[in-house]
Formats: sequence, structure tokens, C-alpha cells
Amino acid sequence: MHALAPTVPSIVSALASALAPGALITDPDVLAGHARDHAPTVPAGRALAMVRARSEADVVATLQLAHAQRVPVVPRGAGTGLSGGANAIDGCVLLDLSRMDRILELDAPGRTATVEPGVLNGALAEAVRAAGLFYAPDPSSRDISTLGGNVATNAGGACCLKYGVTGDHVLALRAILADGTPLAVGARTRKDVAGLDLKRLLVGSEGTLAVVTRITLRLLPAPPPRATLIAFFDTLPAAGAAVDALVRGEDLALVELMDRTTLGAVEAMAALGLDPDAAAMLLVQSDARDAEQVVRRCEALAEAAGGRDGYATGDADEGRMLLQARRMALPALERLGTPLLDDVCVPPASLPAMVAACERAAEETGLTIGTFGHAGDGNLHPTIVHDATDPASVAAAERAFDAIVHAALTLGGTVTGEHGVGLLKRRHLAEALGGAERALMGRIKAAFDPHGILNPGKAF
Repeated sequence: MHALAPTVPSIVSALASALAPGALITDPDVLAGHARDHAPTVPAGRALAMVRARSEADVVATLQLAHAQRVPVVPRGAGTGLSGGANAIDGCVLLDLSRMDRILELDAPGRTATVEPGVLNGALAEAVRAAGLFYAPDPSSRDISTLGGNVATNAGGACCLKYGVTGDHVLALRAILADGTPLAVGARTRKDVAGLDLKRLLVGSEGTLAVVTRITLRLLPAPPPRATLIAFFDTLPAAGAAVDALVRGEDLALVELMDRTTLGAVEAMAALGLDPDAAAMLLVQSDARDAEQVVRRCEALAEAAGGRDGYATGDADEGRMLLQARRMALPALERLGTPLLDDVCVPPASLPAMVAACERAAEETGLTIGTFGHAGDGNLHPTIVHDATDPASVAAAERAFDAIVHAALTLGGTVTGEHGVGLLKRRHLAEALGGAERALMGRIKAAFDPHGILNPGKAF
């Protein structure tokens, strides 16, 4: 997949000499186990070696040697990605940052945290909670995904409706350019317009421009306990009308949706008392000061839009349990076959049309497609269940995937809201972006990485 790699002994021996014992891995089985993320349909190549970095010095040494020898480097964290962005390419060095996992500073008065890229999202959330603070971005993988990976894809989550995505909470980054040059961008201040916003350029760049080694994040005061509402709908347009009324009228942390297929799969797995015959379920949470009153008003709005069997609770533990039902969506659908998870985002008003497009794709291909996601901001995750051992089923899944992405673009949306492009969606960029835009991205890539060694072939 890459023609620039030299003979194995050259780069491997150079790394072995430069790194501490144990940092360089060449065991073929270990390399194979780290060759891909969780995207099942995109290719993964064979790496020459893997560096388990424990410090910025390891990152600098690896990049200096790789740059000198024109060896591709693929950065990776926990490998929880869903687009093939961390997949190995032939002849590459995998640069594993997961062991750079220290919380370097927790500045409670300044409401910031500075971390290494291997810190887990959930671990930071727990650490700052003990200080009465709150780290908002909450991808479903928060307990197992790294903050470096979250920065690489500009990850979101359920709370994006109120709190925004990862990039909205990144104050500053330290990163290493492809030739080993350190780069410091952003500032701990609340305002910073000194020069071009290189920090924002690195966030979401999927490891193609630089390797992030330190992240300074904005923290918030801990919000009040959440109140929760669930409601069921017999039609998708009714659910869409409810979403529109809810997000326009109330202070909500999240509005999550599960369609009939997803409801059935979750109920079959966990027997939670959900209605598998409903066209959709909405789960709403508020962390406003008057959260219980907010969800009571939401219950009335949902009922006015056609919702039924609404259940509201101000008990935070019960709310967490109900949200866990939504987080079970992907594991429940995985029980039905191999999942091909999509990630599209449309204007919230187009949500019913987007879900209907997913249903059409299921009908036309004969596959099971469960749709769930962050309805409040229009970000859906249609999950195409197929048989990965059957070429016809794989081909049908890819047709369904393409149809869903095309529908999102037709509805004024984007091909990816929070999972990134990686390898999975590169072929869709021609439809999503113009030639001038893609050419400009290429020139930016060349400015950061003139020899093209950082995660080549990914993202754009």
C-alpha cells in the first residue's frame, strides 16, 4: 500500500538503537493484532514494526528516523476508531501512543486539564468529577477511547447538542511534525487570535498532519444531576416533529433516537421493557437547574407531536440506566451479524427523511439496518448488518452504505459527523467536497508533511 519503505533491517535496526528496550515491537502476531481498528470492510496492511511510545522523546526519535528514510508512520491510540483511520499500511511503522497516559495537570481554579494522548476519555471525566468539574465530550466509547484519538477525529457524543464536540474544548496542543519538529499551538487563555488557528486545523486531522503529544482541555463546572424522559412514537415523522419542538424550546443536554430495528435488537438482548413495535424511541436528558420541570414540559411536547408511553424521572441513577439502553444499540445489533456502522449528519429538520432513506436502503438490499444516534444535532449511525463471509452480502452492505451517504449529502448533510473519514469514506469525498477544496487540503498536507509519511492515504 506504500512504495517508500526501505528494507526491513534499516529502519528496524535504527529504531532499536534509538529507543529504550521494550519500546520496539516486531512480533508478527502483535503487529497483526494492532493492524486495524473496528471498521470491518476496509483493508489493513502489514507493518514493519510498532513503537510503543512512553514519552514525547520516543515520538520525536521515531519520526526523525522515519522521515529520514521516508518510512510511513501510522499513529494509533486504543484502536476504537470506526473508519480505518488507524489501519496499518504495508511497510509502515505503527506509532502506539496508548501508554502515554498521564494526566499531567489538573488546574481546578483555571478549569483546565493537561493530558497525554493515551489518557482515556472516561478516566479524565472521573478525575475531574472528583474536583467538582466536568469534561463534556462523551463518545459512546468514552470508557475505552483515548483523548488523542478523540482529538484526531474531533469526536462528539450524545452531549454535543448542548456542549459541542471535542474541538470546542481543546485549548492548546503540543504536537510533533513529520520531521520530528515540536509544535505548540493554541493557548490556555479563553481568547486567542494570534495568527492562523493551527490548533483547529490539527483537531480532526486524523494523524495526517502531526502527532499530538499533549492536550490542554477546557473543563466546566459540574452541572446539576440530569432528569430523563423516554417516549415512543408510531411514525418517524412524529418523532422528527418532536425532536424539532424539543431542541427549539428547552435546555437539553441530549436527545437520542433509536428506530424500530434497534429497539427490537436492544430489547432482545437486555429485556428492558422497551416497545419493539414502536417506529422510534426518543431519550431526552436535561441538566438544567430546573431539569425535572424541563423534562415534564418535554413530555408534553412529545405527546403533542404523537408520542406515547412517556416516562420521566428525576432520579440520576435511573437516568444513567436508561441512557445505557441507548449505548447498547451497537452491541445489540452486532449480535445479528457483522455491523458496518455509518456516521452521517444532517440538519435536524431533515432527520425523518434521513431515517426514511435508511429504511429504503434496507428494503432495497434485503439487509437489516438499525438506525440510532444523536437526534438533537442530526447525527445518525445507521448500522448495516450483513454476513462478512458472503461476498454478495458484503456487496449489498456497501451499496446500502453508499446510498445512505448519498442521501445525507442530498439532504444538505455531511458524510461524517464524528467518526472521521479514515479509509472508509475517502471514496465519498469527491461527492462531498469540490476539487479546489481537496487540492487545498493536499497543499496543507504538504506544508506539514512534505514527504507524505504521516498516515498516508487516510482522511482526504
